[in-house]
Amino acid sequence: MTLRYAVVLGFVAFVTSFGAHVVTVNLPVYAREMGVGLAMIGILIAAYDFAEVIAKPLFGAVADRAGMKATLLAGIGLFIAASLTYLWIPPKLLLLVRFLQGVGAAALSAVSLALVGTYYRERRGRAFGIYNAVKGAGYVLSPVVGGLVVLHANFAAIFIACAVVGALALICALMLPDPGSEARLDDDDDELSLATLATVARQPSLRRWYGIIVLNMFFVGILFGFVPVRVHELRYGTAGTTLLLTLTALSYLVVQPIAGRLADAMDVAVTIRVGLALSGLAIVAVPFATGWPLGAVCVLAGLGVGTVWTNTDALVSGLARAGRLGTTMGVAGSFKELGDMLGPALIGALSQALGLRAGFVICGVLGVASAAILQRHGRGGQI
Repeated sequence: MTLRYAVVLGFVAFVTSFGAHVVTVNLPVYAREMGVGLAMIGILIAAYDFAEVIAKPLFGAVADRAGMKATLLAGIGLFIAASLTYLWIPPKLLLLVRFLQGVGAAALSAVSLALVGTYYRERRGRAFGIYNAVKGAGYVLSPVVGGLVVLHANFAAIFIACAVVGALALICALMLPDPGSEARLDDDDDELSLATLATVARQPSLRRWYGIIVLNMFFVGILFGFVPVRVHELRYGTAGTTLLLTLTALSYLVVQPIAGRLADAMDVAVTIRVGLALSGLAIVAVPFATGWPLGAVCVLAGLGVGTVWTNTDALVSGLARAGRLGTTMGVAGSFKELGDMLGPALIGALSQALGLRAGFVICGVLGVASAAILQRHGRGGQI
């Protein structure tokens, strides 16, 4: 099958990364206008992620029963409606808008992942690599677009930008083929319930991979959340900070199609082991490097987390039981969000108590040790 569908689904998922970060990077502007403090900024950031943690497995399960394409379109529609709502309600209700955006993003994110697995029975790693590279472009473009929108208009105009991107994704998604009944549960299958979600979360062949997903996102949260803190500590200025963060983001994006190809050509578990080791050791090295060596360390970390991100998506989709692909990818998505929240929370607490260097080292060592434990328990299994 042509990889065109992977590009379209990647752009649909781009809505989630763009929507999350185009608002987040400009929340200081909102805080200044509304007279709120740092605590509220943190809550507004968490609201989007919290909604995704809850809603991803639910929408995945709905997609298995009601149809993937219909659920995908509904999620995009909800995201667009939530974005436009900010233009008509008091600005102090931004928390509600962010939560509703997160719910819509959860639907389109979980289902777009499941559709990649549905469309691509072969060359699955390559398809997920392209999908994740296009989706990840949102992390790179959103700060630039958001900054320009606020500079030339105002904070509220960001939500118009979100709605426009969502509308473009909706038009593209309408052209996707409907996978039909093949991707749905039969009428005789279990009803949609928390027990069903729990069954998928406890599936023996997937539990280890869920742990790997949490660990990788633990690294991602640290990399993109606290490398900027390290750069600020070094006083490199705007140009130096932008350069280092761009190198990190680009390495994370560029490696994903390559990693997907490797996963199709060799044992996917080997690529995941290498990626985890690379990112964990790089995080340990971050507080000891300066200048170009720090850039090299950030690139290595980006290569590591990008490799694991794409190849766990491919592997988990392949292990999903018949009729449970949407639910499985939704549950995996919740584990991603969990890891993404745990990383910044732990390194933040450790850095506050022991210093930034200790925070990086402890988290990196903890991550490498956890990877080793998961690998050891996986011998004789799938890792």
